[in-house]
Amino acid sequence: MAEEKSEVLQGTLDLMILKTLQALGPLHGFGIARRIEQLSEDVLTLNEGTVYTSLLRLQQKRWISSEWGVSENNRRARFYSITKRGITQLAIETGNWERIAGVIARVLALEAKA
Repeated sequence: MAEEKSEVLQGTLDLMILKTLQALGPLHGFGIARRIEQLSEDVLTLNEGTVYTSLLRLQQKRWISSEWGVSENNRRARFYSITKRGITQLAIETGNWERIAGVIARVLALEAKA
């Protein structure tokens, strides 16, 4: 059976974008989406509209900033960078994610009663 691509869980895309920008530095939206898909080994598929909605939300919260630049194929593109505020939020979101993942792991480890 072929493995299906998964949708991104609500709330996790912001976390993945913040971490990608923190780790890799400034990227344009298309580059962010492709990099996350590559890191997921193509398990995740990202809709361009969803990525740009997340980028707008992150900018409005001032967790990322943007400026115009030239992409690798010589096109004008908006490049996004994580802000100091975003780095602080990334630490908070990472802690939240680790707690939730721990709960999910414990629930999945439950054994059925005989």
